[in-house]
Order: sequence, then structure tokens, then C-alpha cells
Amino acid sequence: MIKTHLRLLILMCSFSLFAQDYFPSNSGVIANNTNYTALTNAKIHISPTEVIDKGTLLIKNGKVVGVGKSVTIPANTTRIDLTGKEIYPSFIDIYTSFGVKTPKRATGNFPQYEASRSGFYWNDHIMPEQDVMATFKYDEKTASEMHKLGFGVVNTHMPDGIVRGTGALIALNNNADNSMRVVDGETSQHLSFRKSVASRQSYPSSLMGSMALLRQMYDDAKWYASGKVATRDLSLEALNKNTGLLQIFEANGRANVMRADKVGDAYNIQYTIVGGGDEYERLDEIKSTNATLILPIDFRLAYDVDNAFLAKTLSLSDMRAWNQEPHNPRLLAENGVTFALTTHGLKSKKSFKTNLMKAIESGLSKQTALEALTTIPARLLGKSNEIGTLKAGSYANFLITSGDIFDKKTKLYENWVQGTPHVITNMNIKDIDGDYSFKLTGKDYNLTISGSASKPSAKLISGDKELGTKLNYSNDWVTMTFKTLDNTKTEYIRVVASASGANSLNGKATLPNGNELAFYANKAKKEMAEDKMDGMKKDKKKDATSYMSPVTYPNLAYGFTEKPKSETLLFKNATIWTNESDGVLENTDLLIKDGKIAKVGKDLTDKRATIIDASGKHITAGIIDEHSHIAAASINEGGHNSSAEVTIEDVIDDEDIDIYRNLAGGVTSIQILHGSANPIGGQSAIIKLKWGESADDLVYDNTPKFIKFALGENVKQSRSRFNVRFPQSRMGVEQVFMDYFSRAKAYDELKKSGKPYRKDTEMEVLAEILNKERFISCHSYVQSEINMLMKVAEQFDFNINTFTHILEGYKVADKMKSHGVGGSTFSDWWAYKYEVNDAIPYNAAIMHNVGVVTAINSDDAEMSRRLNQEAAKSVKYGGVSEEDALKFVTLNPAKLLHLDDRVGSIKEGKDADVVLWSDHPLSIYAKAEKTIIEGTTYFDIEKDKQMREAIKKEKSTLVNMMLQEKNKGLKTQPVKKKEKVLLHCDSMDFNTTEKK
Repeated sequence: MIKTHLRLLILMCSFSLFAQDYFPSNSGVIANNTNYTALTNAKIHISPTEVIDKGTLLIKNGKVVGVGKSVTIPANTTRIDLTGKEIYPSFIDIYTSFGVKTPKRATGNFPQYEASRSGFYWNDHIMPEQDVMATFKYDEKTASEMHKLGFGVVNTHMPDGIVRGTGALIALNNNADNSMRVVDGETSQHLSFRKSVASRQSYPSSLMGSMALLRQMYDDAKWYASGKVATRDLSLEALNKNTGLLQIFEANGRANVMRADKVGDAYNIQYTIVGGGDEYERLDEIKSTNATLILPIDFRLAYDVDNAFLAKTLSLSDMRAWNQEPHNPRLLAENGVTFALTTHGLKSKKSFKTNLMKAIESGLSKQTALEALTTIPARLLGKSNEIGTLKAGSYANFLITSGDIFDKKTKLYENWVQGTPHVITNMNIKDIDGDYSFKLTGKDYNLTISGSASKPSAKLISGDKELGTKLNYSNDWVTMTFKTLDNTKTEYIRVVASASGANSLNGKATLPNGNELAFYANKAKKEMAEDKMDGMKKDKKKDATSYMSPVTYPNLAYGFTEKPKSETLLFKNATIWTNESDGVLENTDLLIKDGKIAKVGKDLTDKRATIIDASGKHITAGIIDEHSHIAAASINEGGHNSSAEVTIEDVIDDEDIDIYRNLAGGVTSIQILHGSANPIGGQSAIIKLKWGESADDLVYDNTPKFIKFALGENVKQSRSRFNVRFPQSRMGVEQVFMDYFSRAKAYDELKKSGKPYRKDTEMEVLAEILNKERFISCHSYVQSEINMLMKVAEQFDFNINTFTHILEGYKVADKMKSHGVGGSTFSDWWAYKYEVNDAIPYNAAIMHNVGVVTAINSDDAEMSRRLNQEAAKSVKYGGVSEEDALKFVTLNPAKLLHLDDRVGSIKEGKDADVVLWSDHPLSIYAKAEKTIIEGTTYFDIEKDKQMREAIKKEKSTLVNMMLQEKNKGLKTQPVKKKEKVLLHCDSMDFNTTEKK
């Protein structure tokens, strides 16, 4: 009772503490309380690395005045004895939207292409001027939820838009107002890849569009700061003003962490990045960013795998993620990556503590966990002297606990914020939690009580039966009702017992017949209880925490446990298709060394080489797909009629299983093209299919520069419900080209003049075309448009590089030859839309015979696995020789991509990108037995068989672990079959930011 009165006194003092003495008061006499409060005899964690036993924490006016073992306590001090208890700094959540309401989604039927605001940036999704305090409203309910988790301070922001404006640091003090709660009203600037829901402005409609927009924004901010802009832009003014703030970027996934860092590095900005929990997949890459992460611990639940048939649909990557995610914090810490922890991403904040404990059980040290919740977020916010520790001068934000805060048994009693206590569990109520045993009517019972200080619950077991039990606890008295062991009757035993004893419950039990018996329940010895708990922990570690599925490269089925390395390989007695003047060489050897083709000839030797008997087998150059849409997280940026500023290189998906599947079909290189949503599309990514390597390492060194253009139905939106964007006709498409090239020409002239100019990435890319530094691959069907684009190019004195699809190429092959453009076509695809009605299977042969450099492409994730068979069709349709047919998917696409000096044929000095086939390479029976890139074997048909068995075994192990989780009564989630989405020319991703 005395301690309760002390709490009331402290609370009353805290009210006066927050009064502003310069405000008029009409509610009574103004009186300021200047008393001290001393919390004594506690184990005090001043910081994660500084702990004192039986110490004193002295506070006044919401601040720490002193802390230590020998603190002088003034006379006017309220004392609170915390013998046997511990004090920790309150936690800090650096990434929340606390007290902020997300805007309503904008409605409307038609796309919006222009900004809806004037005086601000040209794109609605860029809002650095947004001040979170303008809409902030303190949320006491959520604050109370956060108190229970140990949080005393949160950094909040508006979670809407690509640039979201400034955040604010808020103390979760339910007994104050904003004049005291707002520790700092401008702490951070927030960014993401996601558009604002409040605007319907179409651009950007893709992840790569968001990245391009951010780059242009930074360039525009620099230009604006130079003072050469005649008009006001409040957004750019705010952006420049906010450069000194902590820059927090919400990435939500390992791949997007790298993308965000890539944007920041280009402008010397070190973002603090909100991760996605999958960073363990590429620890070396994450570490290379030098970024501090804000780490969600939204660990997924085990899957309900009782249904064996449904369980088969679970991907190994999803199963691994359940097992691996809790290890993410530990692995990051072990690899020197600094991070703060956050509740962000949790559907229920209540799961934060459960997941934090799971991370600790998975090896995260308690010190690191405490640092991630206190000193690290404080340092990031520049508030180390105010929050995060209990050093003198800091806010009196602390937790009072029954013991180690990261022990499951520990109770959080109080969460003090700015010197104001928020009671979580009344520490004056005797804790009777524990295991008890008693006898009644000759039967043995085991009773477990939990939550006695707040919401008590009981579990009663006799023999192997759990009995329905209800328990109440108040004023040191326990009342309990439980069902008898007789299942044939519905009868109950009632107990009333005193809990005033040290480790027992004493009272009476009333039987169903009314007889009363003495009741005595003895609490199990502490040592026994601890041994039992240790045993449970050890058992649990065997299944759920100590075992971690191996991380592979990439971290999904068919990934490598170690990245493969280049080897010296000697193939003996093969039939080699050189694609050179030597033609096809039988019974010939091939030596691969240092990633290059070293020798082609008879009776070759090398002491260091691994010898492979290729008798009866064929070796060709690796297949090259000139037109692909695999291995990308985004394909179209359709928010504008020109998106030359975007690049597929920004959105390469190095975990796409289609990379491996293409390797199994002998494909070694592809051009990932932008889609055909607009006349001027985005820049290409030309990659080698180095399965397991990072996205950046897939891209060719000194890669040729390409860009996608498009003609026809797609770009004029023939099948769109809301076709309001220019152009709406094939004539309009021509005018788009004329307009943009005229602007690019003027831009380039200004740039070369030496006069000041605003950097425009879109114009930079188009100027590269005019300067013959970048090459066009154009999506095309109808002969009239094909002619048109060649004429436009000739007006601006450059050549189109490649017409892709080009299904009416046979009609204009002579003009193509004269212009100098190549053709990359389908073998026999047609009639899938109106403008391809005139397609014929002889198209490739006709263009080839006229002298056009001709290739056959896939534009399809499935077809690309059998491009050798697609090439073979030209032997039937047009009588192309077998050697020339093979060149359609090897040397010719290499020529079109300006890579024929490196790949496309088997010639000494070229990259060792080769395929070992089981049969004639144009045969439907031929299988790629080995696919080699730069001397590294990325696909081996025999190793593939071994991996299939390993996958089966690993899935079985994980299924059994998930079954154990369910049998323990833990929550599971249903299995949902996932269908892989295949991207094509017309695929739109609408600015999604999934973990890709």
C-alpha cells in the first residue's frame, strides 16, 4: 500500500513537471514540485556494457541526475526499494508510423500523367516537404501496447510516398502533452520505392522507375541549389534543407537493400536502410554497403504440412525462410553489420517479444539485442546523450523488471518515460507463478500457475489427463475450480487457499459431495524447475533453433552450397561446332583454361586439366537469347510514353529459377529487354547466366549499351481500357520519336557547348543513341512501321541496331540490309494478335538469305530452354544449313549484341562459354550435359540428379520440424500454392517492392 501511494505521489509530481510556467493557468494555484526520486538496491543496466549491482538511480524533472552504488540522496527524495529487481533503459523503435494516419487511396478511372500540385516537384510521389507533425496525433492505446514491449521512445513518420518527408522522435508518455512528448520534431528524412496512395499519377509504375525518379530528383535538387531556376519548388527546397538529417530508406528485402544503396552511393548518401529479414542470404553484399540496417523480426510461422499432397507444393525457399529467418540477426552481428531492431512489419506487435526471444535462442547475444534496442537507434538519431542509456543527463526512460529482460520468465513491472511511471504489472502483488504439486483423495496433481500478477491462468494435470481449471488470485488468496477425474460425471472440486506462505498454497478443498479436506500445494524447488526448463530449452534447440538449413547461392532449390569456380577442363574426342571458318570438327579436343578457350585441336594435353571424355558428344558455343524477360523483378515502366531513364540493370533478379532452367537448355547469355509499354522503353541488361552470383556480377564487363524501343499495338494501347496516353495511333508513335530525338539533339548541343545545363537522364540516354554510343532493339511487327523507324533514324544520322520479333521482316528484308539493321525473330509463332497475322515460318531464312544478320529469340521463359530446337526449324522452313541455323542462336545474336569478339563461337581467346550436348545440338533428343561460362560449370546434368535427392531430403527434414512445431501447440500457417509469374513484353508490376 505504501508503494502504491508513492506511485501516486510521483505521478502527481510528473503532472506539475510538464506544466509550462509561461502559460496562464485558470485551474488553480501554480506549484512546481522539485522532489527527487531514488530507486535503490536494484541491478542497473546503465548501458548494454555497463551494469552495477545494488545501485541507485536518482531522477528529477524527468531526467537522470545520478546513477551508481554511492549516489548522494537529497533530503526531499521519494525512495523506492527495488531489492531483487533490475532496471534497463527503455527501448527505442526508430521506424514506426506511430500516431500517423495513412492517407486514403486516391480514386478515379483514368490514369493521371501530370502532377496534381503546383509549386512543388513535378512528381506527386516526391514529398520531402511533408512534416509528420502536421498530421501527428498521439495514440495512447498504441503507446500502451508499446509500453508492454519495453518501448519508451519511437521515431515516427508518414509511411506514404517515395520521398515521405521528415520524421519526429516521440516519448511515449501517456501523462504529458506534445509539448513534452516531442523530443525532436525533425529527426529524419524518409524514402522508399513505393508510390503515394494519395496520388494517381502514373509515373513511376515500376521499381526501376522509382530508382530512376530518385536519381533525377537528386540531380534536380543540385541544379535547383545552383540558383539557375526561375521558379520556386518547395519540394526541392525541403529536400536540400533535409540533407543533414538521418536518411532512412525502407527497402523491405535483401535485393532492395542493395538497390537503395546503389542509388545512395551515386550521390554520396549513406542511407540507413530498413531491411526485410532475408539479409542472411548475401551477407558479404550487405556488409559491403556499409549501411546500418533497421531490422524487422517478422518471422514467418511454420506451415501446416499435415496434408502431404499440399505440402509438396511448398517451395524449398519458403520452407528454408521459416527456418533461417530467426538466425538473421545473429548472422548479421557475427559479420559486423550494425542494426537496430523494430516492430515494423509485424501484423501484431505482441509477436515482437516472441520473435525477439526466438532470435536470441537462435544465437543472437543479449548484449547485441539490447544495443539494437537502445544505444544504436539513439546514436543513429544523434540522441545518445538523451536516450538509450541511463547516464546522468539522459531522459529518465527505464524499465523495472523481475530479472534478465531477455528471459522468458522475467516480468516487466513498470515502464518509466520522462520520469513518469507506466505500470505494466503491479510489482507489489506477490508472484505465485510456478509449478506446484499436491495430493487430494489419494490422487497426485501437478499445477502450473502463470500470469499471477496480471491475468492468472492455471494448467492442472493428473496422470496423463489435463483437467479443465479456472483460477482467480486476489489479495494473497487463490480460488480454484477444476473438473474431477471421473469423465462419466460433470463434477468439480473447489479450492480456497492462502498464498501468504513462502512457497506453498494452504487452505481447503471442497469436494463435489460437500466434504471439505485440507489443501496444501507445495511449490517445486527452484533448482528442479530450472533443470526442467533447461531440459526443455535443450530439447527445443535440437529442432527449432540450433539446426539451420544451409544457405545456398542462390538460396533456393538448386542453389550451390559454395559458389562454383573456374576450372581447367580438357574435353576429348568431341564433335565441335566452331561457328568459325573451321566449321564442324569431329574427334577434336577442347582445352579451357583461365576462363578462356585455350586450344582447339587433336591430342591436346594439360597436366592440370580435368579430363572429360566427350566421345560421341557435341560441343557448341553457349546459346545466346537476344530477347528475354527472365531474371528481372520489373519489365515495364509505362508511366510515360518514354522511359529511357530506367534500366533493367537496376532490377535484375539473381534468384530467378529460370536462370537455372535456361542453363539446363544450354543458354549462357541473354539480353533482358524492357517491355513494350511505350514507344521509347528502358535500357537493357545483358547478362551471363552465372547462377549463384549477385545481380551486378551477372552483367557483362564493359557491357554494350542497348535500349528497347517499340512499335505497334502495345505502345498505342490498342487493348487498354483507359487509352488516354499519347500516342493513340501509329502516326503518333512516329511523332514521339521525332519529338524526343529533336529534344535530345538540342540537349546534347547545349551540353557540349560548355554552358550550364540541367542534367536530364532521359535526354542523356537518347543523346547516346544520336552519338552512336547506345543501340536500339526495337519491338516490331508491321512493315510500314519498320520502314518508318528506319527513316526516322536516318534523319538523325544513326542506324537501328536490331528489329526484334520482326515478323514481317521478309517483306522488307532488302530495306533492312540496306539500312544495316539485324533481325531477331521467332521461328514459327504467329496469330496471337492481329498485327502478327502475316507472320510466316520462312521469315528467318528469307532475312538470312538476303544478308540480314538474323537471330531467333524466345521472349518467353519456357521457349528459351529449347532455343536449339527453335533454330532447327529454319532447316525445315527455308533450307538453312545446320551450321547457319545454329548460328541463329549463338554467333548471330552475339553480333547483334556487339559481343561476337567475346562469345558466340569456339575460337582461341574467346570466353569459355560452351555447352556439352549428349547428341546433335539441333536434335530434339539432345540434352545439355554441361553448361559452362568462363570455365565455370553452372549446370551439370549428373550434379542436377544429386541436387534433386538433396532437395528431397532437406524438405523432409523441414517438414518434420514443422510437424513438431504444430504438435507443441504453436501457431502454423496454411500452405498456399504459389504460381510463378512469367514476365513478358506487356507485363506491368505497378510499383511493387516485393523481396526480389
